[in-house]
Amino acid sequence: MIEITVIDRKGQEHLLEAPTDMNLNMMELCKAYELPVKGTCGGMALCSTCHVYVLSDQQLPEMTADEEAILDTAFFVKSNSRLGCQLKITDNMNGLRVQLAPEDEEN
Repeated sequence: MIEITVIDRKGQEHLLEAPTDMNLNMMELCKAYELPVKGTCGGMALCSTCHVYVLSDQQLPEMTADEEAILDTAFFVKSNSRLGCQLKITDNMNGLRVQLAPEDEEN
């Protein structure tokens, strides 16, 4: 098990314990803890409803062309934007900090 901190859209921090042996991704982990991540496409990198900002310096997998293409059409994209569904939980993510991206202008 590793620990990942997720900051929700209201600024509240949630310390999540994540297994590294179940092939989960960040979107699935957030949903398991009932954080407001939709994952509308089911983790296929076809939408941006699991958009997060990576706040820490862990070495993460390179962004795929599909992920980059979806982020090119998403709102509120920053240089540290990633799709949660494309971030498989691994041991080297221990201590990772992410923030949920806004869904609309009010968040």
